[in-house]
Amino acid sequence: MMKTLITLFTLLMLPLTASAGVDEERQEVKEMRKKILTRLYKEEPSTKAKIAKAAGYATFSNIGVNVIFFSAGGGSGVVHNNSSGADTYMSMATAGIGIGLGVKDFNAVFIFKTKDAMNTFIEHGWDFSGQADVAAKSGKKGAEGSTAATVVKGVEIYQMTENGLALQATLQGTKYWKDDDLN
Repeated sequence: MMKTLITLFTLLMLPLTASAGVDEERQEVKEMRKKILTRLYKEEPSTKAKIAKAAGYATFSNIGVNVIFFSAGGGSGVVHNNSSGADTYMSMATAGIGIGLGVKDFNAVFIFKTKDAMNTFIEHGWDFSGQADVAAKSGKKGAEGSTAATVVKGVEIYQMTENGLALQATLQGTKYWKDDDLN
């Protein structure tokens, strides 16, 4: 089972469209953003006003694997500056320690309350967080329960599980960085 999880994770971490051009990749990220925001607004209607008033926001799609004492994941996303309308395309990777087992495909939305918080995220991109969750979900079937805390001041984070089966409690570090190919 562990070998299957590692193989699945490796395949999912490969570029989804190795031959796709930059414009196509940007468009895929924008479509992902639209889908994530639509779901967030449906599940948490108050976030629409929060995002409108914020300095900016980010959406990320991530796949994570937890095998007993180690967790790892990766994904991509985009930060949108509400003042200028500019998008900054980003990548992410996570690693952590804790107890758990499973694979989880999830989306995250970051709401940057201040311009400084947004710029710091874009330029430095680190987050260290504690996380505990239970997820058993496939598409619209199943349930999830999660909580996440962040040490990034001026940022509010919403996390939604798309698909997966996971039971975990981890401390993990996440690195976000500008995607040089898409910016």
